Amino acid sequence: MTTTATSTPAFPGGTILGYPRIGRRRELKRALEAHWRGAIDDAAFHEAARANRLADLRRLVALGLRADDASIPVEGAHYDHVLDATLTFGAVPARLRGRLPEGLAGEWLLARGDGDDVPLEMTKWLDSNYHYLVPELDADSTFALADSRIVDRFGEAGEAGVHARPVVVGPATYLALAKGTGIRPLDLAERLLPAYAELAAALAAAGATWIQLDEPALIADHDDATLTELQAIARAGADAARAAGLRVLLHVGHGDAAGRVEPLADAVDAIAVDLVRGTAPDVAAAQLVAGVVHGRNVWRTDLDAALQALRALAERGPVSVGTSTTLLHVPHDLAAEQALEPRLRSWLAFADQKVEEVAALAAALRGDEVDESAFAAARASIADRRAAPGVRDGGVRARLASLPADARSRIPYPERDALQRAALDLPPLPTTTIGSFPQTGDIRAARARNARGELNDAAYAEVLRAEVRRVVELQEELGLDVLVHGEPERNDMVQYFAEHLDGFAATEHGWVQSYGSRATRPSILWGDVSRAEPFTVEWIAFAQSLTDKHVKGMLTGPVTILAWSFVRDDQPLAETADQVALALADEIADLEAAGIRIVQVDEPALRELLPLRREARPAYLDWSVRAFRLATAAAAPETQIHTHLCYSEFNTVVDAIDGLDADVTSIEAARSSMEVVDALAEHGFSRGIGPGVYDIHSPRVPTRDELDELLATATRAIPERLLWVNPDCGLKTRGYAETVESLGNLVEAARRARADVAVR
Repeated sequence: MTTTATSTPAFPGGTILGYPRIGRRRELKRALEAHWRGAIDDAAFHEAARANRLADLRRLVALGLRADDASIPVEGAHYDHVLDATLTFGAVPARLRGRLPEGLAGEWLLARGDGDDVPLEMTKWLDSNYHYLVPELDADSTFALADSRIVDRFGEAGEAGVHARPVVVGPATYLALAKGTGIRPLDLAERLLPAYAELAAALAAAGATWIQLDEPALIADHDDATLTELQAIARAGADAARAAGLRVLLHVGHGDAAGRVEPLADAVDAIAVDLVRGTAPDVAAAQLVAGVVHGRNVWRTDLDAALQALRALAERGPVSVGTSTTLLHVPHDLAAEQALEPRLRSWLAFADQKVEEVAALAAALRGDEVDESAFAAARASIADRRAAPGVRDGGVRARLASLPADARSRIPYPERDALQRAALDLPPLPTTTIGSFPQTGDIRAARARNARGELNDAAYAEVLRAEVRRVVELQEELGLDVLVHGEPERNDMVQYFAEHLDGFAATEHGWVQSYGSRATRPSILWGDVSRAEPFTVEWIAFAQSLTDKHVKGMLTGPVTILAWSFVRDDQPLAETADQVALALADEIADLEAAGIRIVQVDEPALRELLPLRREARPAYLDWSVRAFRLATAAAAPETQIHTHLCYSEFNTVVDAIDGLDADVTSIEAARSSMEVVDALAEHGFSRGIGPGVYDIHSPRVPTRDELDELLATATRAIPERLLWVNPDCGLKTRGYAETVESLGNLVEAARRARADVAVR
């Protein structure tokens, strides 16, 4: 018999809104990659993914979440939770209707592409570094319960003894984050909502009592959707679930819900909000799941302050303890980090420790016997962190306080451009790459052997020099115009910098999913930042010594270093960004002294940190642009400064991109079919621009026709004298065979485009 919503118990006293899904030792990543290379079949992959999900369920119960009351969410996407919704509701792109393979083959085709079939576009999930696959909708899109994965995973948890809470992207967010051809996605709501009703009915029939509808789009401002519209669609989705007999947890997260969710309080049974970055809405008609434990950073929670806030909220109505967002954005377990300095470790909490914090707070809020040791440890940790050496460095702060008035300005671009053209002598439509080349198994193995002490530093350096020689020779053979050294010495574009800057620490196992099988290890930025000595110059200068062509110096910009690290929360981000910028300015000066005339300062996360509310954006864009300019302004006029931005919607930040005052900007454009060039043209962007023509996040090799079409689109919108030809992003994750073929096609496409431009 179906359990009705009215007979279901109140929402659990403590919960999380999601859990890392890649595996404690990246088991899911390894299974994905094994399946893609044909090492395991479909059945073996499904079994590996199932084992990973069940291990997570057991762990959550052991950490203090109850197994019998829907405290534990179950989601477990193979690749991406938005892709899961697309598959669940049968939202097949028009170009693949009637021929999308069934099962995993179809899932991977949408995620990764194959041959002439490009994958779904990829972009950032709200203001995070997680990438989701963008649904492609059109006037003929239809929806139905086409895949049972969400229902099956709920049943799987039940068989393991856990009455879980199924999680799905809510209809308002699904449509708000989709792209439409010939139609506005939100106008498809009436077609989509019956599919949500089908899913809810199937879950209720399987014994579910609660469903979690993730609706973070309600927190953001959108250019083509009003809050009222989103609220109406979210309400309709909740109505469909409740009509099927489920209770509804509406999860928004990602910022301040006050003023956004109150009209929905009577339509749902509980509302989970972010109280780390926002305030509590007045939702007396629903139970409040108070997100007092940070879901996106790794500092221990001030349990005393959190409990005080929870008790105050409990005076207004029923309250549960929760995380501010899903824990997808933090690593699994601090216990794995035995190499971290013990004092720093005592300040931190990863996903497992955050679950324990939720359980401790929930017990205290219920009036159970309080674990005083947990509260005492949190108290001591916070006090110790505040007073620890290095958290504040007088020298760093004095340098920032004494910056000259022109510390963020270069001479006007037209003057720089004339000097650079004379010094660099590059052809029209110069070709280059973004920085990294494939990191081979041999390189990774040598790095691991060096870390274990099995390969001495001199021998390891020779391995790296051999790889740099290989990369430089390959680029010359391919005919690229501006070369890179390939970055074989770098484990990650942020971690490598963190390992060479004071104020940072790196983890061993702190992996966080970026997309699919790709994961990063965000560094921990715990104190004031400075640079003791140069750390990129040796490798860039060595590469430059091997060629007469220009080699780019490669640096990661201040905003991206912050965005892709777990950043200190005891001072404004703008102050921390300026500290990083000064360290990078020192590195640029040393690269120039070594004879490097092109320096790229990557800022792929510039759009990612853009606040979700319009009123907060000007302040962010001001300090982020100012930090970039502080890093680059001291460069000589003859030094060409490049930057790179990737995998976000850029149209809303064109002014800020212009404000960076970089001489050349490379930007993601292949998956979005050069969408950004019209915005740049409309803006009147007048400096060098390289819209990417090769999507490196897919293993497919771009065809000649595809590259010609993309370059033709670019040359129609951007003056030839400003245009560069490059991939979308670095090549670290690709294999050499596909890289060589793709770059060969790119160089040939540039030559054809030069010829076409010459005869116009």
